[in-house]
Amino acid sequence: MSEADVVRLLASLRQHRHAGRRSPHKPLLVLFALGQLIATGSSAVSWTADWQRLADLIRDYGPPSTAAPQQRAAYPFTRLRSDAIWTLDHDVPMDRVSPLTANSVVGRLSGPLENALRHPHIAAAAARQLVDAEFPPSVAPDVLLAVGLDPDTILAAAPPPASRRRSPTWAAAILLAWDRQCAFCGFDGQLGAATVGLDAAHIRWFTFDGPDDPDNGLALCSLHHRLFDRGALGLDTDLRITVSSSFTSRTTAGRTTYDLHGRQLQLRPGTTSPAHAHLDWHIREVFKGPALV
Repeated sequence: MSEADVVRLLASLRQHRHAGRRSPHKPLLVLFALGQLIATGSSAVSWTADWQRLADLIRDYGPPSTAAPQQRAAYPFTRLRSDAIWTLDHDVPMDRVSPLTANSVVGRLSGPLENALRHPHIAAAAARQLVDAEFPPSVAPDVLLAVGLDPDTILAAAPPPASRRRSPTWAAAILLAWDRQCAFCGFDGQLGAATVGLDAAHIRWFTFDGPDDPDNGLALCSLHHRLFDRGALGLDTDLRITVSSSFTSRTTAGRTTYDLHGRQLQLRPGTTSPAHAHLDWHIREVFKGPALV
């Protein structure tokens, strides 16, 4: 199986992505198995030993969910079989937790795919395909670290062909519109004449059809950009900053994040207000609600 075959196969995973819905469960399981393969020489994933780690990955990097942790993990563990790249050592029903536990089921990538992924350049291309398709650049390194893969190695691989091209002027236009200041905390660092530590952030991720439009962008400092894309911070449709009740911090510096909760976003004259449709997407698909009370 060639690199092109592997990338094409992983790009065709069956996922529920209708109307912008995020469903990274299967890609996260494949990445987890790839991490196992590189660390141990085998892609085998034991339900008994590993379901909690898989559930944690889906909780941390998937959309908000009220499903029980084992149920979150059982979904990709049983359903990835339908993509013909995953096998289980016992035939168990879809989505059922109890048979997985009772039989101490072990899953692994199919033989041809596992053998192909033993080649480092193919493994890097496969991981790059999976993270680029599911996560923004601010989140992809965290995902790779969480599954035991080296972000520097993976993200150095050639990116997959893009179905859409990013606007080369959008980021500069967003920073200018927000007066080169973080929309959340006001950070406005410069090094010489260059803006530093400030990013143009999509509200609705570009990967999920987020447009390069003024109403889909915020200028955010690097910290608050990361927290926004991870769902620790959000915006309600009244343009008030929200902090997830799942976010915790013990230090004085970290706890300043709590002070953002309820703060009204300040738009300077001429700055385009974020569109409700993009805010609704972020609330539904990214923000780890509920918000602090």
